[in-house]
Amino acid sequence: MVKLSLISLLFLLVLAFLHYCTTTTSAQSPAQAPAQTPTKPVLVQPPVQAPFQVTPAQSPSEIPIVQAPPRRAKPAPTNVTKILEKGGIFGVLIRILRNTQVINQIENQLNTSNSLTILAPTNGAFSGLKAGALNSLTTEQKVQLVQYHILPSFISLSNFQTLSNPVRTQASNTDEYPLNITTQGNWVNISTGLVNTSISGTVYADNQLAIYKVDRVLLPLGIFAPRPKAPAPAPMLAKPKKEESSSYSSSSSSLSSEINSPGAALQTSNALGLTINGMVCSIGIALVLAVFSVGSI
Repeated sequence: MVKLSLISLLFLLVLAFLHYCTTTTSAQSPAQAPAQTPTKPVLVQPPVQAPFQVTPAQSPSEIPIVQAPPRRAKPAPTNVTKILEKGGIFGVLIRILRNTQVINQIENQLNTSNSLTILAPTNGAFSGLKAGALNSLTTEQKVQLVQYHILPSFISLSNFQTLSNPVRTQASNTDEYPLNITTQGNWVNISTGLVNTSISGTVYADNQLAIYKVDRVLLPLGIFAPRPKAPAPAPMLAKPKKEESSSYSSSSSSLSSEINSPGAALQTSNALGLTINGMVCSIGIALVLAVFSVGSI
């Protein structure tokens, strides 16, 4: 018991000592802090303003305030050949367009924002021509024939009625290449002076190009008009036969030889003198008989 009491007393003394140390440290800490001297207020002077200066104008920025939308890719040029090939019935027309190089002219016009209307004959339309009709044409005539099927503007089916005749084509002129177009309801009739036909369908149409199907080739007067026949040559005189010409030449040569020879000339003069003397004698005898007949009366 005595030992336990000593231990408890010792424990209390340790606690008391620790409490004393902590209180002493906390009481001395504000006294050990260095004293701060009061600071004097600093007068703040207003900044000295510089004299008014004009700032130079700045060049405009190259960066736009509103960004433009990305540009669309340029649309591919219209390929007339592919359009006709998809139609499936224009093989002869495609071949003529390529051979005459008119297809290059068409595509160049479409690429420069020009508008066109093409009246496209089918393969059956070309087969309806006379045999050798195309082969007999010159290169220039083939070019004119193809251009005769092209109108230099875009024409929708509803606008054909606004055209005035003769309609202008890309051929030479409207005198030798007239084209008359009339409408009856939904029908578009075409006349060249040699061929009458109508538009039988639309192959392709947008705001720049229109291709219409026709079942006959448009034959212009300037190429296919019937020509007047040449007058028959005047009949020539028949040449004399060799025998007659030889006999005639021999007789004429003999006659000329007789006339040119001196003997022949003398014989001719003697014969002429005898003839004159005979005539004089006959006249004298007639006068004598007349005198005697008067005396007897």
